[in-house]
Amino acid sequence: DAVRNSLCARFSLSLYKIYIQTIQRIQTIYLAVSMILLSIVATGSEVFRFVGNDFYFVFNSYGISQYANSSTSGKAEVVNAYPFYISLIAIVLLLFVTLMAYKNLSRQLKLVRIVFFLYLLLTIALVVFSFIGENQFEGGPFKRELGLGYLLFVLGLPFVFLANISIKRDKGLIDSLNRLR
Repeated sequence: DAVRNSLCARFSLSLYKIYIQTIQRIQTIYLAVSMILLSIVATGSEVFRFVGNDFYFVFNSYGISQYANSSTSGKAEVVNAYPFYISLIAIVLLLFVTLMAYKNLSRQLKLVRIVFFLYLLLTIALVVFSFIGENQFEGGPFKRELGLGYLLFVLGLPFVFLANISIKRDKGLIDSLNRLR
């Protein structure tokens, strides 16, 4: 029983050391904030909406839904389902893998560059769709309204970029120390 308690204490101490090693670097904070922001968007928060006279369309991570503007019938009708939810989850998982690759800086740098590229492509696609989406629906002129999900999604991109810069800085520091040895 004493051996078991000793093993549990050693295991918890090693987990604590790994936790402290990971938190000491600022890119961990940047990647975690980006993961949290994307997770909030993935829960279904409204990205943007197209408002018309009789009805409006809401785009969130699950797709596009149509709602009636009148107070009598507020039923939702799913118009299109886009793989936005799948891409959000894929980027969050890639961010987690990048976060856990803290011991190998070159691998972490490659992963964060891939994540930044995919995130940038998805952001550009979202911005383009928000501008041309007004013409995709029948029923008259629509006015675009941006939601909280749009802000949170776009806000996560600078954090991934800052993580990329921090990882590059750490890698340069380690390489310069290795040259001195």
